[in-house]
Amino acid sequence: MPSHLGRGVGWGTVEEQITPADLTDPTDIAPETAEVVRTESHDPAVPDAYAAFMRTGWDERERDVALHPIASYAADRRARLAAMFPGERLVLPAGTYKVRANDTDYRFRPDTAHTYFSGNQTTDAVLVIEADGSAVLYARPRSGRDSDEFFRDRQYGTLWAGERPSLGELEASLGVATRHVSELGSVLTRPGKTRVHRGVSADVDALVAADDGRDSELARVISEMRLIKDEWELGELTEAVDATVLGFEDSVREWGQVLRYGERWLEGTFFRRARAMGNDIGYDSIVASGSHATTLHWIDNTGPVRPGELILCDMGVENRNLYTADVTRTMPVSGTFTPLQRDLHTLVYDAQEASIAALAPGKPFLAGHDAAMVVLAHGLADLDLLPVSVDEALDPSSKVYARWTLHGVSHMLGMDVHDCGQAAPESYRDGILAENMVLTVEPGLYFQADDLLVPEELRGIGIRIEDDVVVTADGVRNLSAALPRDAAGVEEWMGRLRG
Repeated sequence: MPSHLGRGVGWGTVEEQITPADLTDPTDIAPETAEVVRTESHDPAVPDAYAAFMRTGWDERERDVALHPIASYAADRRARLAAMFPGERLVLPAGTYKVRANDTDYRFRPDTAHTYFSGNQTTDAVLVIEADGSAVLYARPRSGRDSDEFFRDRQYGTLWAGERPSLGELEASLGVATRHVSELGSVLTRPGKTRVHRGVSADVDALVAADDGRDSELARVISEMRLIKDEWELGELTEAVDATVLGFEDSVREWGQVLRYGERWLEGTFFRRARAMGNDIGYDSIVASGSHATTLHWIDNTGPVRPGELILCDMGVENRNLYTADVTRTMPVSGTFTPLQRDLHTLVYDAQEASIAALAPGKPFLAGHDAAMVVLAHGLADLDLLPVSVDEALDPSSKVYARWTLHGVSHMLGMDVHDCGQAAPESYRDGILAENMVLTVEPGLYFQADDLLVPEELRGIGIRIEDDVVVTADGVRNLSAALPRDAAGVEEWMGRLRG
């Protein structure tokens, strides 16, 4: 077993887990559970009398837990996945904590595939679908009060990190058989063909010999299964988008503080809404004022917000079941576009309108991108920027217009902001749209501050408009339509919210 198990899930023996970084004194080992208690060198000593006293007098009752709405959907997903790999064991870990700095971790967010097929959001769990199609969730439950872990362990202890669900509570909530993760090692070493969703848990990866072909096929299939959303998922995505709209409104209502404190204030305001109504932000917010908007993934959010400039905000709430929105609006800091800003914004809006109109079941995934690029290329020609004709620029062997558009117009959206990332190209980028797929529509124009091929008045301007749409029987439905997209609508919306 690798020595890193000392910071991981604790499946092995005490000897396998102990490293100098894990222990400060012999009492760090909880003898009842044979688990390492994660303490720090600056923690006070724990006399035997104190430890014994802390292990007594606690109410350890099980909580009544309702069946989660995801349970029936997750069971159906597991059955469909098992049918694609008959006679094989499939292993989908949740992952564990990731270090932020020294002894502090990032807030945990489980692996998407694990939660999609189980509903579980606790750390260190592993979903195993056996060769006969049965499933077991191997989980790390809360520690018993008869051990040191619950009052001393900084990572898993109830008094330090909060109360984890018991195995019984997890089983009642998720509707899947649940066992202690300490049993996992003996399960995964049994004979049989096993596929692992790799790169999520180093501990799990170490237990099963890798087979790149088998494992990558599993990753592809579990990505492709998420391409079409079920009814429950569409509701979750709608909830995430609705909360995102409120976050944008919060940000504009606080425009005076935005002008005072800059991009940081707007980022923080949106984050407050994401935490209040969801689990987190779905990705690092992009709050890009002035020339920062020409950096596609500007996430530093450290700049000033100046009247007369534009500010591009690309933000999304991740709801409590881990579905995320992804919405972008470009706004005039002064509340009103200049004539040049309005013309450029309208060009991007027109491109987005053309893209949305091109989407429907049976159409190529790239139809929206291609439609938007035609509009933007003609607009760039009208600005006298293209070095060749529009037709030549749009030729796949040229694409010189892309100097100012840079990225694709759409990506799939779901539990990941760039959802279904391991799907095969023929099922995704080169595939065909189907009803209940959810994707973004996000054309943009970006004129870099140091681009000598554009007039000076264009340099440093970046504009993107992004909405989240679900493919319907006869086109698409815009989930984020509550946020105005056209220039006049944005101005009216900002003026109303700013009072």
